[in-house]
Amino acid sequence: MARWLPRSTDLTRFCQKLNRVKTLEDDMMETSFNRCLSTIDLTLLGIGGMVGSGLYVLTGTVAKEIAGPAVIVSFIIAGFASLLAALCYAEFGARVPKTGSAYMFTYVSVGEIWAFLIGWNVLLEYMIGGAAVARAWSGYLDSIFNHKIKNFTETHVGAWQVPFLAHYPDFLAAAILLVATAFISFGAKVSSWLNHVFSAISMGVILFILIMGFVLAQPKNWSTQEGGFAPYGLSGIMAGTATCFYAFVGFDVIAASSEEARNPQRAVPRAIAFSLGLATGAYILVSVVLTLMVPWHTLDPDSALADAFYRRGYAWAGFLVAAGSICAMNTVLLSNLFSLPRIVYAMAEDGLFFQVFSRVHPRTQVPVVGIVVFGLLMALLALVFDLEALVQFLSIGTLLAYTFVAASIIVLRFQQQKGDVPAPAASGRPNPEPHEGPSGGELKEYESFSDKLQLVDRDKSKEQREPGQLKAAFEPYLEFLSDFYPGEVVTVAVVTLMVSAICLCSILVFGNTHLHLPTWSYSLLLVLFSLGFLLSLLLIWAHEQQHSIQTFQIPLVPLSPALSIILNIYLMLKLSYMTWLRFAIWLLLGLLVYFGYGIWHSKENLREPRPQRVSARYVVFPDGSLEERVQAVQPSSQPAAGLPDTDTDDCKR
Repeated sequence: MARWLPRSTDLTRFCQKLNRVKTLEDDMMETSFNRCLSTIDLTLLGIGGMVGSGLYVLTGTVAKEIAGPAVIVSFIIAGFASLLAALCYAEFGARVPKTGSAYMFTYVSVGEIWAFLIGWNVLLEYMIGGAAVARAWSGYLDSIFNHKIKNFTETHVGAWQVPFLAHYPDFLAAAILLVATAFISFGAKVSSWLNHVFSAISMGVILFILIMGFVLAQPKNWSTQEGGFAPYGLSGIMAGTATCFYAFVGFDVIAASSEEARNPQRAVPRAIAFSLGLATGAYILVSVVLTLMVPWHTLDPDSALADAFYRRGYAWAGFLVAAGSICAMNTVLLSNLFSLPRIVYAMAEDGLFFQVFSRVHPRTQVPVVGIVVFGLLMALLALVFDLEALVQFLSIGTLLAYTFVAASIIVLRFQQQKGDVPAPAASGRPNPEPHEGPSGGELKEYESFSDKLQLVDRDKSKEQREPGQLKAAFEPYLEFLSDFYPGEVVTVAVVTLMVSAICLCSILVFGNTHLHLPTWSYSLLLVLFSLGFLLSLLLIWAHEQQHSIQTFQIPLVPLSPALSIILNIYLMLKLSYMTWLRFAIWLLLGLLVYFGYGIWHSKENLREPRPQRVSARYVVFPDGSLEERVQAVQPSSQPAAGLPDTDTDDCKR
């Protein structure tokens, strides 16, 4: 039986394959795509991805059912939480201007299998998200015409009563996806121009809503007679924050488009900051005018803005709101169809997904095969499937991607930069530069060992420590950590931090409800896991970071990414168990694809040197003893006895 068990060396090599990182090209600006997008183009793409139907539906739903007028505070907190994740994307997008977004960021810092699983989840997230928005677009347009489209389809085609299938085939949703797919396949410039048109109409409608809303505002709607500003208290505000957080999902389209940006080092961070700021401002201001126009408890969750104008005597404004909503949903559709094929292209280009999706059209310079195939799949989903049960899957895929990108920022910041030469402290051997002697041409020789020690001490006092090494101030207290290779301790600390965050959030979410822990054990576990989280954070901070980086850097590392990690994990654990079950099934399918195809066709696998048979080589001295030979190679002012002067000259050369 023992002969069939894998050897430890084989297991080690297998684990190294799973965790190998992507090798980046020296010139990261070289690409087969067309670098034609400006900062404004990327900003409008980000706004289009975030300001969708949520502005017209989500604000009214959260205000009436969860938080009341305090939905404003919920959006402020959710905007700040999204900012933590957005800054991580901004730093990566500027440093690694390649398409692939969270998949690419994880691949260059954490490892291959984790990157594949992130890309695999983001793939399904975009497919379901695009199909769900198309069905919402169809339903919104149908409601304007008193559901005539739905009634006609059910009468002439029929209705279905099958689990996981829609009640009727939504041909309108499939048609809009096919039209959008055709426009996206014409190239990045055409997609950007179309997004500009819809974004301009949408922002014009939002501006109209704000002006008219403040004109019609009645401060008494926040008074105690109407329930006050925060009728559901702090718990309602935090519950609203968890829901509002998903309104800001969509800024990652900017990172996915970085390979088509003219100057990604500047454009990507600016576009993410501008788009997130404008989107947060839009959500907050619309929430203000909505809850001031009519009492919050009388809002219609399905069409809050249109209904509010109708009740104030401006029924005609409802048509403008409907037009703005449809244009906003168009921008979200374009955002999904723009990002998805590029992430699939990045995976195929690295060999982890089927090679056919890495083909770029020579004229339009877009991955046309991925656009057409996944556009058709998205249209099929919108046509026949019931997407309401799958919408929550969007949340877990997004939050998982945010978590890994935040962890990748910490790992990458404490790694050696490409081309770094190990510092003397890492190798333990000084490498003094030669000094000219009095004659100007001869090397200075150090006669004693104490002279060499003085030289080493002098170099150590001037050295600059590498990224990932222990800071000099902590070396007397944590001297046992200085023996590790730079970055190893930080990687272990990041894993410990994530495990501590999972345990801490599990106690917070399930401790009183599902686990029914007594008070003493609940408090003890909270303290233990909080200490583990904080100690991991301090251990990471005790190491040196990269210094000479010319691109944007997220401030307060590792604190900012660590806060993003714990927030994302907390929100993931708040999702239903059915969402986790579907997520596990999708992960298993992804692992089958990876181990069946990706691990064998990975370009990093092709770069690995093949094992070769190593033979030992010996040098045999025909005469003289070993002691004489050792004495001969020792530095001396005079040539050793029996050793010709030419050997000494050769050594100097």
